[in-house]
Amino acid sequence: MTHNRSIAFRNTDIHYKITGKGLPVVLVHGFAEDSDVWDRQVEFLKHNYLLIIPDLPGSGRSGIINDQKVGMEVYADCIRSILEAENINRCIMIGHSMGGYITLAFAEKYSESMAAFGLFHSSSYADDAAKIETRQKAIDFIRKSGSEAFLKTSIPGLFYEQGNSGEADSLIEKGKAFAAEALIQYYEAMITRPNRTAILKKASVPILFIIGKHDKAVMPGHSLEQSHIPHRSHIHVLRNSAHMGMLEETDKANEILANFLESLSPNTNTRQHF
Repeated sequence: MTHNRSIAFRNTDIHYKITGKGLPVVLVHGFAEDSDVWDRQVEFLKHNYLLIIPDLPGSGRSGIINDQKVGMEVYADCIRSILEAENINRCIMIGHSMGGYITLAFAEKYSESMAAFGLFHSSSYADDAAKIETRQKAIDFIRKSGSEAFLKTSIPGLFYEQGNSGEADSLIEKGKAFAAEALIQYYEAMITRPNRTAILKKASVPILFIIGKHDKAVMPGHSLEQSHIPHRSHIHVLRNSAHMGMLEETDKANEILANFLESLSPNTNTRQHF
């Protein structure tokens, strides 16, 4: 049974789902998504793991944080507060896209609370000048035309196959609920985030990399570069996915996640490739 719960954080209500039993696993969604993006993974994994799936501040049922500046560290603090409310001292965290940036911020602040983590179409690199310019243009577009108009132009490009147009349409439809202020807050947090490659280098826990071969948002070459930095890497390429592998190649993504979670033991010390 899935339970819907909430906590107070920075003067707003943060909602999350919790289901299953076993080793705690936090699934952190990305930009312009909410916890529902993980539904297929939750259904697959809930029989063996305790899954915690938050709506990040400003997404889904969670209120936006009204502070002037909100960085990835604040979103990491939000997840920490959820874990404290559930009396969870240590977890595995999987972050998709922006959720991976938050996962890295969490690893930097609360390394003792992580048994392992995964970057699902995500990166430890900071934005370069070209990326910052692209995000600034997106912010300007959102301010001028609104979140729905922006998501109509941006979401289809996150998918590789034209056959996934229905998935894109579904995300666009859900995106109507996003306040422009929330999307702008996310973009500003992405622009200001630091390079966290050092976190990969010094991490003593296993790290999962799921890479989309056709990803235009997080370049596969950059992901492969980073995947060789940690001492204990699990590296997988989804060959028919761009940026939304949990929807584009659901069965393969589920298999990768399940194998990674099953592999976590004190004796795991190899770099694995798929």
